[in-house]
Amino acid sequence: MYVHDLNPIALQIGPLAIRWYGLMYLVGFAMFLWLGHVRARDAWRGMSKADVDDLLFWGVVGAVVGGRLGHVLFYEPQMLWHNPLEMFAIWKGGMASHGGILGVILVMWLFARSRGKSFLRVCDFVVPLVGPGLAAGRIGNFINGELWGRVADPASVPWAMILPGARDGLPRHPSQLYQAALEGLLLWAILWWFSRKPRTAGVVGCMFLICYGSLRIVGEFFREPDLLYGTLPLGLSAGQWYSLPMVVAGVGLMVYFESRARRQPAAEPASQAPVKRRR
Repeated sequence: MYVHDLNPIALQIGPLAIRWYGLMYLVGFAMFLWLGHVRARDAWRGMSKADVDDLLFWGVVGAVVGGRLGHVLFYEPQMLWHNPLEMFAIWKGGMASHGGILGVILVMWLFARSRGKSFLRVCDFVVPLVGPGLAAGRIGNFINGELWGRVADPASVPWAMILPGARDGLPRHPSQLYQAALEGLLLWAILWWFSRKPRTAGVVGCMFLICYGSLRIVGEFFREPDLLYGTLPLGLSAGQWYSLPMVVAGVGLMVYFESRARRQPAAEPASQAPVKRRR
């Protein structure tokens, strides 16, 4: 039986400690930049490499601030009055994906307004780039030994492991790795394939809401429910209940965007446009 004993500190020089969790975020941001430059080669997407560079900065702020605030508000609200300075200790872990998504949505809206771009088109460009970062964050959770999985039977789950943080010595699912594969790599593959060709504005963003929410719900079945809420109605965890509105909103908005696009009159082809003659 594997006992999780990974050191969360990658390198320490005197009082300065570089943690794997922070390095995972750097990996995610680097992947965003590289994949964004690849997508910017398609001129029809309406984004340049310079836009991608700026989006990275905006996205870092949105993901980190939104992720940390989301964790505190959704999962550890007692931190606000017991130890408010702990809110800034992001290197220790504790980032909520749903909060990070809300933060990124906000900064994408601000970016679109500042550049005179369509908010929906900016969303469609960005969402296929975030999967590797989500996967890297889950790997950081695994190295930290946090957000562990539910108790597993080693006979049927031979890769089950003991995490000292759980303090019960019971074998558990490595749910962080499951979620890295589902919400990270599989999500990225689906969105990258889906967005290869032009789509109705906003539809790729809707696909993100549907796929992330659905895959998060699946992954949460192997993850220990959060201590603050435990198991909620219908046997679901807080993460699953937070994800359900994403799926519903994604389906509803996709239907709306597609139906609105069908109702709009088709643009007249340039070759058939009337030509003004000079006199």
